[in-house]
Amino acid sequence: MAKGKRERRILAFTGAAALVAVGLNLLISAIKAQKSRKKIDVLGSRVRVNLSASEIHRLSDQIISKSKEIHDLVASVPLEKVTYANVISPLAELETYLFPLVQSCVFPRMVSTSSDVRKASTEAEKRLDLHFLMCRKREDVYHAVKAFADRGEWLGSEAKRYIQCLVREFERNGVNLTMSKRKEMEKLRSQIDELSLRYIQNLNGDNSFIPFSEPELAGMPPQFIESLEKTDSAKLKVFLKSYHVTPILEHCKIGSTRKLVAVTYGQRCGKENLDILENLVQLRHKCARLLGYSNYADFAIEPRMARTSSKVFEFLEDVSVKVSNLATRELNVLGDLKRKEEGDSPFGMEDLLYYMRRVEEEQLDLDLGEVKQYFPVNLVLSGIFKIFQDLFGLKFEEIKDVDVWHETVCLYSVLDYSSSELLGYFYLDIFSREGKFAHTCVLPLQNGCLSSNDTHQIPVVLLISQYPKQIDGKPVLLRFSEVVSLCHEFSHVVHHICSRATFSRFSALRVEDDFVEIPAHVLENWCYESISLKMMSGFHQDITKSVTSEMCKSLKRRREMFSGLKLKQEILLCLVDQIIHSSENVDIVELLKHLHPKVMLGIPLLEGTNPASCFPRIAIGYEAVCYSYIWSEVFAADIFASKFQDDLLNKYAGLQFRNKVLAPGGAKEPLEILSDYLGREPSIQSFVECKSKNDL
Repeated sequence: MAKGKRERRILAFTGAAALVAVGLNLLISAIKAQKSRKKIDVLGSRVRVNLSASEIHRLSDQIISKSKEIHDLVASVPLEKVTYANVISPLAELETYLFPLVQSCVFPRMVSTSSDVRKASTEAEKRLDLHFLMCRKREDVYHAVKAFADRGEWLGSEAKRYIQCLVREFERNGVNLTMSKRKEMEKLRSQIDELSLRYIQNLNGDNSFIPFSEPELAGMPPQFIESLEKTDSAKLKVFLKSYHVTPILEHCKIGSTRKLVAVTYGQRCGKENLDILENLVQLRHKCARLLGYSNYADFAIEPRMARTSSKVFEFLEDVSVKVSNLATRELNVLGDLKRKEEGDSPFGMEDLLYYMRRVEEEQLDLDLGEVKQYFPVNLVLSGIFKIFQDLFGLKFEEIKDVDVWHETVCLYSVLDYSSSELLGYFYLDIFSREGKFAHTCVLPLQNGCLSSNDTHQIPVVLLISQYPKQIDGKPVLLRFSEVVSLCHEFSHVVHHICSRATFSRFSALRVEDDFVEIPAHVLENWCYESISLKMMSGFHQDITKSVTSEMCKSLKRRREMFSGLKLKQEILLCLVDQIIHSSENVDIVELLKHLHPKVMLGIPLLEGTNPASCFPRIAIGYEAVCYSYIWSEVFAADIFASKFQDDLLNKYAGLQFRNKVLAPGGAKEPLEILSDYLGREPSIQSFVECKSKNDL
């Protein structure tokens, strides 16, 4: 009896538990269904977010398989039967189809909260890069493309430009070379990669420091002194890293300390990295000559807006000459101040930053800490949004309840204000978290172009940054430099969204590298004009109080102070970069000794230093193309002065800029785009006049 009761109790208990379990399952299913219903599709986007590590592996396999299939198909066409439809069109459609899938595999390494996903994404990027590099070396596909190109059939200008780009890409990867020369080039490129990495590793691994007593660091802020480690003898360690060196060169009152720091910093990795750089340059020249170029600079610059090294030399020398008078006046002001404070000791490179800061303090009533209080990140964003929407005839709308990779990520649609046509989407992922990419940047996720069925594939783009999260209700405040950076990068977002190119390859951010920064440099100007600054600012405790007019004037004046001398420093390094990459067997040390006083108005190179041994851009990433930043600034200044300076919110000028500069992407030659927009060829003069306005 007891046993029967016990069994009934067990049955009753298990029955109740089953009912509870069923109820819980129904509840969980309902919650999941509700969550599932909340996630809406992003119309027109083929970007896949929240892929798992295994899904990234599978998708990258599918991408490679599809790519091989199409390349094999193109290669199988007999050369006498090649047509646009069976050779060019399949390759163009492949690029359109694959790009958002490739980016779906690649972008998680920069944003995912999962280390496994980031690792899988990094591995996928390496596999995909290697695969597409091999595709660009396929001789059989090249012959099919070249056979069609050589026929000279009539094509539209953009299609013709696309074919030219395909041919050039194959040839720059050595498809015309004999097998032995291809192997030689691969060996050279492998050596170049290894040496470039060693150059950077040497700099990153240099942990040397200089010990100083506190009196030798007179003038340094207390918090800086407190942050320094101490030696066993209680001296203060100043490491040869920019986070220590720059503050000392700006603030330390002791000239001998500044000089010792500047000299020692300029000697880092001296002999070792100089040897590496000399070898790198020779290997680059060999590579370029194998491909039929006279030197590496001509190879590197050919696909850019400048086209030739001689054009870059002409440009740099022209700018240098035209800013010399301004730079001379600036140097005289600094020299006079140094004589007042330190007597007749000669003015050296170690004095530049210190006396620039001193003059700024004397002439500007500007506290950057106070300025920061007026730039809460949400207010800055809403102001930038309003400026860009008004100027370019756009409308941004946040889309809720979409699938994103982190709860702080937002998605916006971009519509044409007049027609309500959907132009594209942008994701904002701007708050910091562990494992995320550490810098502000823009990443295209899907290119705007025409699909095979003649429908327009809309662009999708991601803006990444690392601003701190809001804590205890306190707003996130941006330094002014961060405000400018955010505006600059958001300009790239708008550039990408406004693209109306036919081919995926020519979508907005796929333009020549010395052209892509021009629109962003134009739009940075809105960060220095009172009317626009007030639109993106508000005191964090009372947002109705925008940044003051005096602050706006000071920020603008600060931007241009000593612009002549700053340009001269940049031009010096650009000239060194061009000379060593366009000439054989250059003695880099002697070149710098000769060139430094010539460009820097008589200031000699600091004795024993060699900037080329600690200049990462010249080793990897910007070799032979360091000029690009100045190039972009010059053309941007011409556009701003000609079209916007007198009326910042001129909607007609904004729409013209959108339609004539942003929309073509890479479908037209950059100089043709700018000349069409300006009604003439771009000029250096506006840039020089702009810099000279703030004469000291």
